[in-house]
Amino acid sequence: MSDESGAVRAAELAVDFAAFGHRDALAVGERMLRDALDAGRAVTIALWLGEQRVFHAALPGTSADNDRWVERKAALVRRYDASSWLTTLRFREHGIEDRLEHMGLDGRYALSGGGVPIRVRGTQVGVLVVSGLAEQEDHRIALEALAAHAG
Repeated sequence: MSDESGAVRAAELAVDFAAFGHRDALAVGERMLRDALDAGRAVTIALWLGEQRVFHAALPGTSADNDRWVERKAALVRRYDASSWLTTLRFREHGIEDRLEHMGLDGRYALSGGGVPIRVRGTQVGVLVVSGLAEQEDHRIALEALAAHAG
């Protein structure tokens, strides 16, 4: 594991909740929506608890393509139990980014940052995804939103 992917992994594991439910999901989503509107960011934000989408917002400048991207990033987070950015870095480090079919990945998955697992005591209970900016920025915004909510 490279220094970069190690740092990404440590940062995402540092955000761990004692509990995280619907009210938490809505609070995180609403705060992210206000921040994105204030900053003029063209992003789509989606948040799931288990398989239930609890929050979704698509801001001006986004399209249905961003809706599809959030679904594909979320699928990657669920499959690898890691942020989509960390999984993307790992694939790149091993030179297999262009051979996804060999890993059993098809169009349901996206190697792109922006999807972050929501963990309660180490167990993934949901996913937060941002789409619309550069993949590192999508990742940063999602992780910072969860970290801020964790306090």
